[in-house]
Amino acid sequence: MLLHHYRHVPDDGLLDIDGFRTELAGSRSPIAPFKEALREIQSRLDARFRAGADIRDLIYGRAWCLDQLLSVAWSQYDWPDDGIALLAVGGYGRGELHPHSDIDLLLLLENDDDAPYREALTGFVTFLWDIGLEIGHSVRSLDDCEREARDDVTVITNLLETRTLAGPERLREKMRERLATHRVWPADRFFEAKWQEQIARHYRYNNSEYHLEPNIKSSPGGLRDIQMIGWVAKRHFGTLSYEDAVNNGFMNDAELRILSQGQAFLWQVRYALHMLTGRAEDRLLFDHQQAVAELFGYRDTPERLAVEQFMKRYYRHVTALAGLNDMLLQHFDEVILRADEVLETKPLNSRFEIKGGYIQARHQNVFHYRPAALLELFLLMSQHPEIEGVRASTIRLIRDNRHRIDDQFRDDVRHQSLFMELLRSGGNVARQLRRMNRYGVLGKYLPEFGQAVGLMQHDLFHVYTVDAHTLRLLKVVQRFREPEGRDAFPVAAVLVHQLPKLELLWIAGLYHDIGKGRGGDHSLIGARDAEAFCERHGLSPRDTRLVSWLIEHHLLMSKTAQKRDISDPDVIRDFAAQMRDEVHLDYLYVLTVADINATNPSLWNGWRAILLRQLHAETKRALRRGLENPPDRDDWVRETRAEARSLLSTVGAELNRVDRLWESLGEDYFLQYAPSEIVWQTQGILDHGGSVLPLILTSAPAEDTAEGGTKVFIHTRSADDLFAATAAAMEQLGLSIHDARIATSSNNWTLNTFIVLDEHDEPIRDPARLEAIRHYLVEELDDPDDYPQIVTRHTPRQLRHFQVPTQVAIEQDPANERTMLELVAPDRPGLLARIGRIFMEQDIALSTAKIATLGERVEDVFFITDKAGHPLLDLERQEQLRKRLIEVLSV
Repeated sequence: MLLHHYRHVPDDGLLDIDGFRTELAGSRSPIAPFKEALREIQSRLDARFRAGADIRDLIYGRAWCLDQLLSVAWSQYDWPDDGIALLAVGGYGRGELHPHSDIDLLLLLENDDDAPYREALTGFVTFLWDIGLEIGHSVRSLDDCEREARDDVTVITNLLETRTLAGPERLREKMRERLATHRVWPADRFFEAKWQEQIARHYRYNNSEYHLEPNIKSSPGGLRDIQMIGWVAKRHFGTLSYEDAVNNGFMNDAELRILSQGQAFLWQVRYALHMLTGRAEDRLLFDHQQAVAELFGYRDTPERLAVEQFMKRYYRHVTALAGLNDMLLQHFDEVILRADEVLETKPLNSRFEIKGGYIQARHQNVFHYRPAALLELFLLMSQHPEIEGVRASTIRLIRDNRHRIDDQFRDDVRHQSLFMELLRSGGNVARQLRRMNRYGVLGKYLPEFGQAVGLMQHDLFHVYTVDAHTLRLLKVVQRFREPEGRDAFPVAAVLVHQLPKLELLWIAGLYHDIGKGRGGDHSLIGARDAEAFCERHGLSPRDTRLVSWLIEHHLLMSKTAQKRDISDPDVIRDFAAQMRDEVHLDYLYVLTVADINATNPSLWNGWRAILLRQLHAETKRALRRGLENPPDRDDWVRETRAEARSLLSTVGAELNRVDRLWESLGEDYFLQYAPSEIVWQTQGILDHGGSVLPLILTSAPAEDTAEGGTKVFIHTRSADDLFAATAAAMEQLGLSIHDARIATSSNNWTLNTFIVLDEHDEPIRDPARLEAIRHYLVEELDDPDDYPQIVTRHTPRQLRHFQVPTQVAIEQDPANERTMLELVAPDRPGLLARIGRIFMEQDIALSTAKIATLGERVEDVFFITDKAGHPLLDLERQEQLRKRLIEVLSV
């Protein structure tokens, strides 16, 4: 099995070259026969691909056919002498050609003067364009090749892989002599330049194989990583064949199989993308994933979508390839380029030592004679933070011996003790677990975790596979423990150091999503798996119950903060009852913050941060007060009013005017807002005086705080369409509403507060923009009946590929005498304004809204009443509202 090695493909029905020559001779113009030949070749290749032919035969076969046609085309022109040759370079030089790949050509001149060939060159290149070939070509002399290759590593890389298609072979040989390692780019310099090039490329893809829409060529673990290994081997060993690299000790047979199978799979995917799109497409976009999955024979099952099954296979291949790329390049650097360097060696024990900052096995049979060393190695790295990583030779030993981790290994109390010692080590446990996963050890030791490797969910919310998300969660927890985490996560950074047993959090993090893809509630499945883990590893019943509870309820805190009215004392009391005590609350808070941050980079923002912080603080206060002593609503209102009145007195407010204003406000107003907010709003209303224009106040978080959102307070005459008009205006301003609190005074004035973020999910702090927002809202809301046009921007490409059924759930909130409407719908521009218009049409009054956008869908909660302030109890009216929302929002 060969990679990066061109092999001649005989005529087997793809192209009858003799028949083509005969047809060409009888044609008045050569363009039509060439075009028809290209069309027929691709048609036959596509038919063979759909029939399941070996992808290598197709890729090499297309290159062979193009070789023949280019040779014939070359012969149509008069070349004055043999001082010029046509060479295939790059991927085509390797003999690889996908349906719409560029055909990279080098027109190689023996001398610098191209004048004798200029007319023929122009005609030849123009002809290739006329027949529809996508060519990438350059015209260089031997001197040009040497000079440009010396200056640019990409040029020397391209010229490493060449074949002569027409003209004298001696020119290519001369070029190879000019580019020999003793003249330009010796192996060590070439390797360093290509390694830095790869590091930069991986950085552009966040150093992760796990992307919702990966680039199969350039993403980590993609085709470029395979080619990187070939280039390094070629430059050092002078061969294009990976078999020779095996013979030279660069890699072994098992690694060759991983490369071969991985390349074949990626070639299949790339071929499918080119065929389906009709262009050179290397991005595995949502637009194409479903079609490629079906082409590969995947079908939906009750547990997994076809596209999820296909993408799991993709992620597993690229993960293996990325790990192998890392290991082989490190091996090349250590064993071949730096073999003569004297590195300091420090023994750790009889099995391991540190050499040049990297841990390595002290003898080849260490894992054979002591399988426990497969876990011990990671424990040592956690205990010795100065260790930079694992030496390549030892990574290879791990890969060759990880099969020793079987049921007997997992049941051995010595191995269980080692794993728990790692979790309790106090070091960077998250990093060691990532390494264990990278080298295939973690999924062996925890088979339930192994099932989650490469498992993805086909949506825009979960941007990582289950295993990648889990390991990112652990990395976020580690960030809480480090000094720089205090600024970004002030509460979590304090709590993580107060948790009684950090290992319980590591276990909960490992298992919180492990039940996905297995049917049923993943939280319950994960809780059962974690309970079995804890019992097997000797944890106490109390610790086991805590871990199991955390996993079962790991979504509870985020759902409560984002979907419930946490200014309601009853909501806090109910949540506190589920927490039981402060220990459960603190563990769950840290796990929740880490989970949100590891799910989607765009999900965590200052507003979510402050919601969780508020929920944690209020719940802790309730637990300390005692669940048997819940706060009385009247006491809550009385205390809030008293504190706000005291603050207003301090700043010199006229208290008689304050009292008259407050007389028109209901008790709910003082439940919804903190005293400081009431002071801000009251001062604004009093200062506004008798103006007929709407009062718009804005307040942004301080520059030095990462939490919170920009508050927009609106005080104006009540109108049925005010919420719809406000939502439409804010969408026109590019603002997203995340929270809305609607209050109406007894004299029919509104006191509405919105929490908004900009298009980057950041608070708006710029004074000029805040003033522009204020001015625009004053103009638009002066007459709400003339509210701005609802946004009709195009739906983003990614959103169009997800069918989210609109769901409406209606239930009562008797404690607050209102109705709760929970809405799940596809995210679209103008959505909130449309909802507002429906509420207006249906004579619905809104009191509070909680807005959450989760990838391709929104999950919003609205607390509503009828115009008289009564809950919606009429079932027929509820159904009418539900149908109207589904009708409008499903379009």
